[in-house]
Amino acid sequence: MTLWIIFVLLCLLALAFVVWPLYRSSARLTPLLATVIVLVVGSSTLLYNKIGSPNVPSGAGSSPEFNEIISSLAKRLEANPDDVNGWLMLGRSYRSMGQFGDAIAAFEKALQLEQGQNAQTMVVLGVTLMENQGGQMSDRSSSLFENALALEPNNQNALFYAGSAAERRGDLILAADRWETLLGLNPPPDIQEMLTRKISEWRGHPPIPSGMAEAPAAQPAPAGMGQAQVAQPTQAGGDAIVTLSVSLSEDAKAALPADATVYVIARDQAMPSPPIAVAPRRLSQLPTIVELSDVNAMVAGRPLSLFSEFEVVVRVSLSGSPAAQPGDWFGSLIATANSGQIIDLVIDQKVP
Repeated sequence: MTLWIIFVLLCLLALAFVVWPLYRSSARLTPLLATVIVLVVGSSTLLYNKIGSPNVPSGAGSSPEFNEIISSLAKRLEANPDDVNGWLMLGRSYRSMGQFGDAIAAFEKALQLEQGQNAQTMVVLGVTLMENQGGQMSDRSSSLFENALALEPNNQNALFYAGSAAERRGDLILAADRWETLLGLNPPPDIQEMLTRKISEWRGHPPIPSGMAEAPAAQPAPAGMGQAQVAQPTQAGGDAIVTLSVSLSEDAKAALPADATVYVIARDQAMPSPPIAVAPRRLSQLPTIVELSDVNAMVAGRPLSLFSEFEVVVRVSLSGSPAAQPGDWFGSLIATANSGQIIDLVIDQKVP
C-alpha cells in the first residue's frame, strides 16, 4: 500500500512539471493537454508494473523473500532435526518477527539437543518466554536463568537476569551480589548507572528469605496501642528517629495476600531516590509498630538523623520489588524527626 501511495505522489509531481505550464498558457483543458495527462499517467503505470514491485507488502518482516527463507529453513530442519545451529537460527528468525511461540519451540528443541548444557541458549529461551508474557518473569524463565548462571558464573546475560530473578523472590542480597559481579565484568556503559543504583537500593534492605516464617508473637502492646505489635528493637546506636503505627484499611486487607512484602521507606522530598532509610516487614505482621533509625540508612554517610523532615511511604509490594508496581497498596505522610510521638499511617491507596 505504501508503495502505491509513493507512486501516486510521483505521478502528481510529474503532472505538475509537465501539465501545469501547458494549462497556464491555454487557461483551459485542451485536447493536447488531455492527451499529455493520459500519456504521463499511463506510461508511469505501465513502467511501474513492468519493473516495480506493486504486490510486495510494506513493512519489515513481511518480505516474501524473508518468509521463504524461514520456510526453507524449517523444511531443512524436518530433514535434519539434529541441526542445533539451524534450530537456533530459526528461533532467532521467529523472534525477530515477533512470533514468540514459534521461537520458543525452536529454542526448546535446540536446548534439548544441547542436553541443557548451553547457558546462552537458556538465557535467550528465558528472555523469549518473558517477551511472550508481556515482560513478566515466570518460574520457568527464572529457573532457566539460574541454571545458565550455574553453568557459566560470569555470563553477563545470565548474571543480569538471575539478579532480576533473585529480586523477584525477595532475595535482595543475592540480587545485589549478582549485579556487583556483573559490574566487575565491565558491562555496557548505558546500564552501569542503573546497576549501581539498584545495588545501592538492595543493599539498603536486610535480606528477606523466600518463605520466611512470620515474626514471633509480639509481647502485649502498651495501653492505647490497640492490637498493633510492639516495635522490633533497634540496634545499638539506633535510637528511633520516627515511630510509626502501621495498619491496613479494610479494602487493602481484603485485596492483599498475607505473605506480601511491606517496605517502610523514608525519603527526601527533594530527592526521592535513593531512599534515606528502608525497613522491610511482612503483611502478616500488620498492624505493627515500626521504628526507623540510622541503622536503616540506605546509603553510607546519609543517615536519617541528618533530616529534620522527610516523607514516609509504606508500600505493600505484590512483586517483592521495592519499586512501585500497578496493584501495590501504599500509604504516605510527612514526618518530623524526633517528635516523640507515634504516628498513625494507614495503607489505603492503590497504585493504578
